[in-house]
Amino acid sequence: MNATARPIDRWFASYSDDHRNGTNQHIHVLCVPAILWSVIALLWCIPSPTSMFNDGVFAGAAMLLAALFYYRQSRSLGLGMAIVFVVFGLITRLLFAVLGAKLLLTLAIAVFVVAWIGQFIGHKIEGRKPSFLTDITYLLIGPAWVLAKLYRRLGIGW
Repeated sequence: MNATARPIDRWFASYSDDHRNGTNQHIHVLCVPAILWSVIALLWCIPSPTSMFNDGVFAGAAMLLAALFYYRQSRSLGLGMAIVFVVFGLITRLLFAVLGAKLLLTLAIAVFVVAWIGQFIGHKIEGRKPSFLTDITYLLIGPAWVLAKLYRRLGIGW
């Protein structure tokens, strides 16, 4: 790896080393966004401690902090992840309005559990442990890695 590589390039190189198997990569492309949405939905279901805010304040704060993390790594990825967060936030807000907190919470837990089972199956196929067991930051790197794969397919630099 080039000594002048950006931190995100080093994160992706290391993450990619744990995700070489095509089946595992395909599983991650499906499960990582599902886990990301489920975490947003879980946070959305936490009631605000004040009536000044509607539900979703904790999810909004987490998405903002995560978007800032990604933006510091790469402007292009940061903007892309911000768009992902807006879309996931709007979907979650709609589901919250339609289903209510209890059903949304149940759905989010189910998606979270099923997607993590998929992730661990992928790593069993891969024969390597999940990256986040080495460094918890990889829980943030996974979604950006999936987005970077999409960027490469679309010819967008990051």
